[in-house]
Amino acid sequence: MATKIRLRRMGAKKAPFYRIIVADSRYPRDGRFIEEIGYYDPVKQPAQLKVNVAKAQEWLKNGAEVSPTVKSLFKKTGVYQQSPPAEELPQEIDEQSIQSLTDA
Repeated sequence: MATKIRLRRMGAKKAPFYRIIVADSRYPRDGRFIEEIGYYDPVKQPAQLKVNVAKAQEWLKNGAEVSPTVKSLFKKTGVYQQSPPAEELPQEIDEQSIQSLTDA
């Protein structure tokens, strides 16, 4: 199943807002979806944007393709710049830690 992260249009005529969703690439724009990971409201001043960064990174890691518009929104929210939590990174690298990583 090829998944895409894209916008789903909602709202009234001439007053759109969008939900950022993960959907199968074969589904229509406003059709079925797998998961909602945020929203974007360009009508309000300033435009409102909320993204669940953890879910977005998880879907990107699993190979979901991103639409061009969502890619620009992700760059604004910093989805691509997020680094892993400090507890996952080794504080010091020595020969023993390298040995343990290669043995696993």
